Amino acid sequence: MNIFTFTKLCRTLLLAGVVAVSAVCWVGCGGDDGGNDNPANNSGNNNNGNNNNGGGSVPIEKWMKTNLDVQTDGSWCYNNRPDSCAKYGRLYTWEAAKAACQLAGKRLPTNAEWDALVTAAGGKDVAGTKLKSKSGWKSYSGISSTDEYGFSALPGGYRYSNGDFYSAGESGWWWTDTEGDGGYAYRRNILYNHDIVYKGNEDKSNAFSVRCVKD
Repeated sequence: MNIFTFTKLCRTLLLAGVVAVSAVCWVGCGGDDGGNDNPANNSGNNNNGNNNNGGGSVPIEKWMKTNLDVQTDGSWCYNNRPDSCAKYGRLYTWEAAKAACQLAGKRLPTNAEWDALVTAAGGKDVAGTKLKSKSGWKSYSGISSTDEYGFSALPGGYRYSNGDFYSAGESGWWWTDTEGDGGYAYRRNILYNHDIVYKGNEDKSNAFSVRCVKD
């Protein structure tokens, strides 16, 4: 991300009332509420309402520029192929995601921090396009991947708790640190054929990609 793009993002954050804590970032961030369409697990308790979860202003965090690839129990390469880890990073259950970020000396971002990131990228209806990596996504007419802020979101797909893998190249799913009700936690996802960043609750035993943040 060049300095002009970074400055553009920071101005967006400042206008949104977000306090910057550092000018040196993996990726500058901020956020907005997302919809709940296309959950990986249709039994998840998706939330169509307020995404603030009781938060207030959220400070800028330092986000990883790539999906995490730290091996832990409860993590897998897509289709159990090591080359998938090299391409997309690993897929983690929710508990494994928290542990892996700690092993990397970082932490899993909160639901509010994802909200802030999405808002800074223009809101849920367009942020998907702006956060996607320019390459690696299945093409779809009228939908582009601009990667305006260097976040380079990758379509790592997901793994159900029954061991089945789905959707690499077509969708990316990421855990937040924020729990929902009864064995669920919040996630975000982006699809190849939409501009939107979606939000919902998922079973913690499913496995998604991870972006850690630094304090």
